[in-house]
Amino acid sequence: MLGAIAGDMIGSVYERRPIKTVEFQLFQSRSRFTDDTVLTIAVASSILEKADYATSLRSFGREYPNAGYGASFYGWLFAARPAPYNSWGNGAAMRVSPVGFAFETLETVLGEARKTAEVTHDHPEGIKGAQATALAVFLARKGAAREDIRGEIADRFGYDLNRTLDEIRPRYAFDISCQGTVPEAIIAFLESSDFEDAVRKAVSLGGDSDTLACITGGIAHAFYREIPREIVMETRARLPVELLDVVDRFQAAYPLV
Repeated sequence: MLGAIAGDMIGSVYERRPIKTVEFQLFQSRSRFTDDTVLTIAVASSILEKADYATSLRSFGREYPNAGYGASFYGWLFAARPAPYNSWGNGAAMRVSPVGFAFETLETVLGEARKTAEVTHDHPEGIKGAQATALAVFLARKGAAREDIRGEIADRFGYDLNRTLDEIRPRYAFDISCQGTVPEAIIAFLESSDFEDAVRKAVSLGGDSDTLACITGGIAHAFYREIPREIVMETRARLPVELLDVVDRFQAAYPLV
């Protein structure tokens, strides 16, 4: 899960300043955690405490109200009677990686991913994006080969994963949809050589960079098992104690072995 958070922080600087290269400074003074991190940790906390996903998302979201949520989610966060709002946004996918790390069967992963999404993002594309991301993390954690991950996700969800980053990058722009983010993030992982390379490739697409790198980072962490020590240290240093505590407890409960 820490890989998703690292990706969020690394991509945060470039969310509104897109770049089209893998050559950039990983961490800067303005690198920070965003709503992607807060809600990923909320899902992790929900799994640890066996709590309702909506309750956990609202609790953590209200604790960090300025993390950069979309307008619809922000309205849901503070609504007296919160209800899903038929969103297909990539927020459903960026927060779901803990599901892929925690559960042990494909069916459970898909079911729990649906549950994390549908409290807000109950549009079919929102649910599909969450399920595809969680399944990619799960398959990577279980030792599946890249081509097996590509084939399973493409066959099950209909995403075109046969494109290359070089084909995507020139015309790719900021896109908040699951259908315009999740396939690209998975392709960034599929073309990578290690964790850092995966995150750099995701950011280099020049789109919703923190969310792209968050999704890619979660999959890459599961696949490569290790994150470079410098990235781990920079990421941990930017997390408040209360968020870091959830990360540490989650990773102790669900270690990568």
